[in-house]
Amino acid sequence: MPKTPYLYQLTERLSESLAEFPAEFRERHSSYLKSKQTDVGGFPHREGEDDLYYTGFALRGLACLDRVDSTTAKRAGSYLRGCMQKEASIVDFISLLYSVKVVRDAGGPDLLKSNFPNCSDRVLSVLEAYRKDDGGYAKATEGHSGSTYHTFLVALCYQMVDRELPERDRVLEFLLSRRREDGGFVEVKPALRGGTNPTAAAIALLLLLDADEPEVISGAVNFMIEMQNPEGGLKANARTPLADLLSTFTGLLTLTDIGEKSRFDLDGMQKFVESLEVPTGGFRGGVWDSDTDSEYTFYGLGTLALLRRNQDGAGPA
Repeated sequence: MPKTPYLYQLTERLSESLAEFPAEFRERHSSYLKSKQTDVGGFPHREGEDDLYYTGFALRGLACLDRVDSTTAKRAGSYLRGCMQKEASIVDFISLLYSVKVVRDAGGPDLLKSNFPNCSDRVLSVLEAYRKDDGGYAKATEGHSGSTYHTFLVALCYQMVDRELPERDRVLEFLLSRRREDGGFVEVKPALRGGTNPTAAAIALLLLLDADEPEVISGAVNFMIEMQNPEGGLKANARTPLADLLSTFTGLLTLTDIGEKSRFDLDGMQKFVESLEVPTGGFRGGVWDSDTDSEYTFYGLGTLALLRRNQDGAGPA
């Protein structure tokens, strides 16, 4: 796996692209994200309560826009410090690890160093509690089988504490067991048809593991292309009628990473994403959505940043 963690590399890539966008665009969306920060320093989910998951996405969005100032970072640090003594899922755990880096880099406190001097050992003990007999990592410690998405997240966590993912071959075997005839990957073992997001997670993990699986990757590309619907975005799976920003971002990122993104209808995708942008800042999740949040705003920004690489100076106003 690369020395520079995947999430850090991704932030740098998106940031380089977004830096080419008009200043008004960047200020509009950074102002939106900052407006979501609460008095205790976190960022809320749609019901209004501070949430570690949404805090992670808000900080990722601001980092991609290069708009994490010291005041925002210090306030976020206060919230994150309170989260460090609580039990967390793998999703929350990776949000915490990434968020504390953003806070530290922007002039806030170094929460891991001050709270967990043996951070890597602590992380390993937490993560391995999610390992299952099939070689993957589950969503919950009491789960009976591994999850494609959560196994990918565990690999990212190991990167961020500069440790190798244990038992690589078992993880690879688990991952390939989740591939289906349609070329996609499934999240859970009983599923028969692939999904966009588990497929994106699986291909990203294959690349991180330096696994030479050209047939698998080719099948995943064809699967992803089938997920783009007439709206221009990608659906979560074959049975879902409408596209969403999460699936669109992960699908585009996957094909970008393997050099196949031109096989999408990129103009249609651009129009889809732009239709979900709110003039005052933020993005909706799809045409079915009536509101914005930090997560979908990150996906909107990220998709536009990836699409920018296919344009000759064009971009949103």
